[in-house]
This record gives sequence, structure tokens and C-alpha cells, in this order.
Amino acid sequence: MYTAILANVARYVALTAAEQQAFTNQLQPQHVARHGLLQPAGPPVRYLAFVVRGCVRTYTTDARGREHVLAFAPEGWWSSNFTSALSAPRAYLSLQALEDTEVLLLRLDQLEELCLQVPKFERFFRLLFQNGYLLAQRRLTARAHLSAEARYARFCRHYPQLHQRVALKHIASFLGITPEFLSTLRGRQV
Repeated sequence: MYTAILANVARYVALTAAEQQAFTNQLQPQHVARHGLLQPAGPPVRYLAFVVRGCVRTYTTDARGREHVLAFAPEGWWSSNFTSALSAPRAYLSLQALEDTEVLLLRLDQLEELCLQVPKFERFFRLLFQNGYLLAQRRLTARAHLSAEARYARFCRHYPQLHQRVALKHIASFLGITPEFLSTLRGRQV
């Protein structure tokens, strides 16, 4: 059950068997049914989620009720409403399972304790958040400078398995285009 998350951590830090055990003891498995909410907007977030199986989308809903997809987290990715988890009393983003999804939850208070017990986790989570910040900046820059076609091609490169698993409307929202235009783009690439 913990193979994928331990491999994820091992990309950045080497853990002893005792450190691995200290980490996995803190994790809480959770199943989220397809289209179920892992985290609704509103209540504050108190955990990080690692996707073992399935796919999670992070989105916000505007005043008109339109959803705007900010991120996808397939297997092997971390997901959370990081702003709420780290600094806000209210969550403005929702996390939804796009498929039947298995996650491992790490509560923030346990994360703090883990970092005190095993300092290597300070480095791991710093690098994790740093890489997440870089991805977000690249996405914003791409949205400002790349055509919709180039953004879609980039999406297919970065998420090669997702363009067949995720609904067109979610991908279009992520890219900042309409589902109809995305359908046209997909037709051009065939």
C-alpha cells in the first residue's frame, strides 16, 4: 500500500526503515468514489493527500457558478488546497475525484511532528512545495504566452495518460478554452 508514496519520497531523500515506518504510521488511507469530493470549498483544510490510484482535480467556482480547474493530480502526485492548509481559515478550492480514487492523507499536525522527528522531511516537503510552485508559475506563464494549441500539446506531454481519462470540459477549463475549441484542437492532432 505504501510503495508508491515511499518511492515518491525517495526521489528527494533517503529514509531508513525506521523513518519509513514513522512516516507510514502517520498516513490514513481513504477511498473517494468517482465524482466524490475529497475536500469541498468552505471548511479549512488540515491535511495533504497523496494519490495512490485514480485522479483528483483541484478547482474553484466563480460567482456565476462556473468551475475553473487549477490542477490535476493523477497517481503518484500530491494534492491539497495548500493555501487553506498553510494559511487560510477557509478553503476556496475544491478537490474532486474524477475516478474511483485511493489517497493517503497526512494531517498537517502530524506533518509538523514528523518534520521534528525526522528532519529529512523538512527537505522533502520544501522540495515538494518548491516544485509545485514552479509548476504553477510555468502554467501561468504558458497561459500568457502560448497559444491554446501549444498549451494543449504541452498538457499532453506533461499528462500523457490524462487526456484519455479526464473529461474534455475539465481539460478545457484547465487550459482556459472552451470544450468546443478543445475538440477542434484534438481533431487537428489526429
